[in-house]
Amino acid sequence: MSDLDQLTQSLARNLKRWRGERGFTLDALAARAGVSRGMIIQIEQARTNPSVGTTVKLADALGVSITTLLDYEQGPQVRLVPPEQAVRMWSTSTGSYTTLLVGTERRGPLELWGWRLMPGDESASDPHPDGTVELLHVTAGELTLVVDGEPHSVPAGTSATFEANVPHAYRNDGDETVDMTMAVSIPPVR
Repeated sequence: MSDLDQLTQSLARNLKRWRGERGFTLDALAARAGVSRGMIIQIEQARTNPSVGTTVKLADALGVSITTLLDYEQGPQVRLVPPEQAVRMWSTSTGSYTTLLVGTERRGPLELWGWRLMPGDESASDPHPDGTVELLHVTAGELTLVVDGEPHSVPAGTSATFEANVPHAYRNDGDETVDMTMAVSIPPVR
């Protein structure tokens, strides 16, 4: 099988799978993407190789990256993220930081974060989309988790979960460094 054939088969499989996961009919995806229903059928049946522009429109309409849509998916997928490839998203001059450790788009984005909050530091967040859930586990120090204005003390060894569709913040009111791991589950685009 040529590389082009492999890409065509992969795109057909992935488009069909992501359309199903999002619960989109052919007509709904066509309307969202601005691509004809007939073109989507041809792509899903691996009968055509769409332009890059069409592929990007479909990826955008599905809420996935073009890489995800074109991924060959040969066998079980294991992706290792070495420490130097983890993404530092936020940091302060005192040494607080968050690091996006790994994420996936399967059945809605899911992210795993490593956090460090130095004494006196805080990170506030606007509400996330309805259905977003955060889970966290404090491994050192004592976190003050503020959800919709209400503070919750989360000492080392304790885990917490909450619906993140309200304003929330992570605060270190103590004098020890807070270390925690957090997972964020975001609902699929519908």
